[in-house]
Amino acid sequence: MADEGFTHPRLAAFYDRHEGSRDDLDPYLAVAAELSARQVVDIGCGTGVLALLLADRGVSVTGVDPALASLDVARAKPGASRVRWIHGTATDLPALGADLAVMTGNAAQAIVDPADWSATLTGAATALRPGGVLMFETRIPARQGWLGWNREQTLTIVDGVQTWVDLLDVSGPLVTFRWTWIFPDGEQLTSTSTLRFRDRPEIEADLSAHGFTVTDLRDAPDRPGREYVFLATKSA
Repeated sequence: MADEGFTHPRLAAFYDRHEGSRDDLDPYLAVAAELSARQVVDIGCGTGVLALLLADRGVSVTGVDPALASLDVARAKPGASRVRWIHGTATDLPALGADLAVMTGNAAQAIVDPADWSATLTGAATALRPGGVLMFETRIPARQGWLGWNREQTLTIVDGVQTWVDLLDVSGPLVTFRWTWIFPDGEQLTSTSTLRFRDRPEIEADLSAHGFTVTDLRDAPDRPGREYVFLATKSA
């Protein structure tokens, strides 16, 4: 299930404005170019920013997301008809023979249940061709990024909307936090989320169990030293 931050129509409509410049997507665009990818799957595509950037470059893109409100935002954007949108999860993906499958932002970590994570990797493998690449990012647990998740350090005001995050709980690999938004008309909305912080050996073992080989491990340019970017190749 997607969090309310993505399923509530008002929050989904505000998402792109809050995120601003999406320089964090540059590594995914670069890898698509490196691979000369002709077909890409965007798992957890949200409001479709990356999917549409890829479509602008002539790539055939399939975007899948469980949050219908976010997909509605994506489908209303210029050029959206060039992307195949699927309301669902990676388990709903058909065999596409894709060159690249991606999970940007917190998409991979938001899949907290081990069974759902396994199903997601299976779904990605199904969508990819042999030799295709799965790319995703995940925060390094040892860096304890959640220590900065408080109102004082995260408060922003965009178009008159105040928003911040509060840490609620840390239980082993699971970290739970709450976003708050206050709109100029006084409406206050919240969304509670949980992320799973997986360490590198766990991720590599999970990928291997689903027929992937880690071929590259990069740094995330927007969070240097705090995130891994995994590139894993599907076995032939």
